[in-house]
Amino acid sequence: MMGGDWFWGHMGFGWLFWLVIIGIIIWGISMMSRSRGTTEPPAKKETPLEILKKRYARGEITREEYEQMKRDLTED
Repeated sequence: MMGGDWFWGHMGFGWLFWLVIIGIIIWGISMMSRSRGTTEPPAKKETPLEILKKRYARGEITREEYEQMKRDLTED
């Protein structure tokens, strides 16, 4: 017959095996979920004129400031 130490020693390795398998599955699922979150297109960079228009629309600057800044931006 086999000794009790052999039986319990292999049971410990069996649990370790399943623990590693479960860890790999959890890691794989987390990697897949992270890759799905990056499918958004990159954000469009706003031009200075678009930013100026938004500031004017929000009331941050007056019409005179808007017109002056617009002239400054469009001068070449």
